[in-house]
Amino acid sequence: MATTTDITTTFAGSFANEYIAAALLSGATLNNGGITIKPNVKYKEVIKKVATDSNVIKDASCDFTDTATVTLTERILQPEEFQVNLELCKKDFRSDWEAAEMGMSVYDNLPPSFADFLVAHVAGLVAEKTENTIWKGVTGNAGEFDGLVTKMTADATVLDVVGTAITAANVITEMGKAVDAIPSALYGKEDLYLYVSQNVARAYVRALGGFAAAGLGANGVNAEGTQWWNNGALSFDGVKIFVANGLADNFMVAAEKSNLFFGTGLLSDHNEVKVLDMGDLDGSQNVRVIMRFTSGVEYGIGSDIVLYTPA
Repeated sequence: MATTTDITTTFAGSFANEYIAAALLSGATLNNGGITIKPNVKYKEVIKKVATDSNVIKDASCDFTDTATVTLTERILQPEEFQVNLELCKKDFRSDWEAAEMGMSVYDNLPPSFADFLVAHVAGLVAEKTENTIWKGVTGNAGEFDGLVTKMTADATVLDVVGTAITAANVITEMGKAVDAIPSALYGKEDLYLYVSQNVARAYVRALGGFAAAGLGANGVNAEGTQWWNNGALSFDGVKIFVANGLADNFMVAAEKSNLFFGTGLLSDHNEVKVLDMGDLDGSQNVRVIMRFTSGVEYGIGSDIVLYTPA
């Protein structure tokens, strides 16, 4: 049975070759380099963790004497398989205003402009879903794998900070709690990020605008008030901020990028949407839209991660 297609139009005249879709949540974590991407993972990849005694230096002697214990452990990155399957009937488009694009023959084609739009729209929806699942996915839900926060919540080695709902009035205090919990060995590392949800980022930007809020004075950064920020980089106490669109409101994660991993088979699978005209195969008037890919996340060392959750 074809996917239900509702076409409502009052258009009169030539089609302007433009479709407008609802704004899609961009896949910021992957697109902006917020996580280490491991492609070509066909089934599983083992992430090795090395731990040694904190003090490997001992007093010298004439003999070779072990100065530390080396412990190797591992975590498994195992992407899961997903798919997108849609089916449209070309008959639904004959009365619409792209009908001329389909050709005059009864053996017609899906309107090319609509096919192009559909391909981009489906790819965008996959990017949005993947972004959300990277952080808060639950493998028991259809189309999801266990996200980073889901895994961290179940890991006793992750450093937990319990906070509250974030506002412009308390955001600096609450972000300070997350940064204060970062192990001293990590503070200052080049790839250390404080990953924050969108509402935390907005509250932080507003707080830095000042107006006597949070002790920042009347006019905020550079005395520019709420005009100060133009989508540039943000940091807090020397720690770079990464706005992770997929993080749930009021959540923050402090971690090294090199400690967070996204695994997949081929990266190109996430951008490949196939449109198949079934007319030559089964004589129907259906067109199928198909996408298949694998995805999964994992982290290496839980004790090097801070998870801030609202109470």
